[in-house]
Amino acid sequence: MKTRITRTFQCSAVLTAAGLVLAACGSSGDSGREQAGAGSFEGRGPITYAAGKDTTGTLQPVLDRWNELHPEEKVTLVQLPTDADAQRQQMIQNAETKSDAYTVLSLDVVWTSEFAAHQWIDRLPEQHFPLGKMLKPVVETAKYRGGLYAVPASSDGGMLYYRTDLLKKAGIAGPPKTWAQMKDACAEVRKLPEGKGMSCYAGQFQKYEGLTVNFAEAVNSAGGVVTDADGTPDVDTPAARKGLDFLAGSFKDGTIAREGITYQEEDSRQAFQSGKLLFLRNWPYVYSLAQKSKVAGKFAVAPLPGLNGPGASSLGGHNLALSSFAKNKATALDFMKFFSSEQTTRAFLEDASLAPPYAGLYDEPALVKQYPYLPVLKESVLRAVPRPRVVQYGDVTSAMQQEAYAALNGTKSTEQALTDLQKALKNAMGQ
Repeated sequence: MKTRITRTFQCSAVLTAAGLVLAACGSSGDSGREQAGAGSFEGRGPITYAAGKDTTGTLQPVLDRWNELHPEEKVTLVQLPTDADAQRQQMIQNAETKSDAYTVLSLDVVWTSEFAAHQWIDRLPEQHFPLGKMLKPVVETAKYRGGLYAVPASSDGGMLYYRTDLLKKAGIAGPPKTWAQMKDACAEVRKLPEGKGMSCYAGQFQKYEGLTVNFAEAVNSAGGVVTDADGTPDVDTPAARKGLDFLAGSFKDGTIAREGITYQEEDSRQAFQSGKLLFLRNWPYVYSLAQKSKVAGKFAVAPLPGLNGPGASSLGGHNLALSSFAKNKATALDFMKFFSSEQTTRAFLEDASLAPPYAGLYDEPALVKQYPYLPVLKESVLRAVPRPRVVQYGDVTSAMQQEAYAALNGTKSTEQALTDLQKALKNAMGQ
């Protein structure tokens, strides 16, 4: 693993070893904010990188490579919890105290607006990053009011992992395109000796950011929306109810095992890899790990199913942002360019099956041959629907989790949950 990463970075060493001279840029909008950041990208020396726990084992070799090239400007990993909500909370606490403990932040793509609006991160000089080579929906997640406040480091699109061996034994030609087809396939597989005791499907349904993602995907895959194009809540609709009905009904009829309500990403991955699940909704990072498990060679990926055809993933991924309170910002910007480069993101693709932001990597014949899920992943990213990109994201995601969880555990009807969610979203957004 480390050998591949070192080889991948040889072609980018010249860029990072030489150092980059970066200058801030301003705009007419939000002028006080730009002026505050102008000329502030100065200082060289040690920095930190604050990110969620690395479950792939590929992050530290990348940081080690940077440190080999920059012995006087080393980066130290500040490892935050796996839970996205806990990561966000710790980053906010650090910002509210104006601490310089975190230099570069690994932000979930939906946090950009919130962090930029509160002036917790600096606006970045976008001409120094190859944004034109990246997928447009991914780049948009790094912007706020027309300015670049983060740099895409990875994208993410949900995919359906499925057991090819069991579908074949059950006489099913391919993966399901609709929720109904998925349930029918489960019924057939469960008739097999190998399928006895298996759960049909799982995603991430614990009350945390993963539930926001899975709930939004269900709504979008049924033709509904959480917020409309103008950002106005519009979730109390028949289409949205069909999406939530699918999730809540799946818990009731056993399509989703009861323990699925406790699943985060890693719990559901381990359940699939241990042979407990026929279908799994998860991110691309699972692919390389599952290839090292007991289901290696027995699974494939497909687009998420929906109500009447292929569904829509929530757009995921992580962007790099620069803390407004950090020291050594010139070093930090060099590191951000190194970490978000095509060479680095290629290494993460090859070693951890993380979705790259660069469009060209999805179409390289050699990569597609080695990683056959790339066309599915690209389709997932391009079809993905962003979660609400609002400054009040913390309140919005909390409301989505609260009401969706109530519907899934049966304490509220889906109709009541969506009615209450509509009111909560309006209140959170001040509408």
